[in-house]
Amino acid sequence: MVLTPGKVENIDIEELKLGLADGSILLVDVREPNEFVAGHIPGATLNPLQSFDVSRLPDVPGKRVVLSCRSGKRSLTALDLARLFGRGDVCAHYPGGFQEWSQRGEKVEI
Repeated sequence: MVLTPGKVENIDIEELKLGLADGSILLVDVREPNEFVAGHIPGATLNPLQSFDVSRLPDVPGKRVVLSCRSGKRSLTALDLARLFGRGDVCAHYPGGFQEWSQRGEKVEI
């Protein structure tokens, strides 16, 4: 269910890898803490959906915030919450999530 209207940018794995490498993307993982500590995309910060705090989202000029979860559902919910609470600049998520990242054999941080 979409709470607020607006464009959603679906970031693919290659764009995510490039953005993390060059520092243009700030990745926020919205999975639960136990999921995050079991393995996450290197460079991601944690802001769990269950206790999602919009004020903890990074706000760095020139950098794009991208939300991620396991498979794309929770990141869309978090995106809607960010917009609902005034972060209209947050419009990107990685729909493949940690599931795609790990299945593709990408490096995982523990």
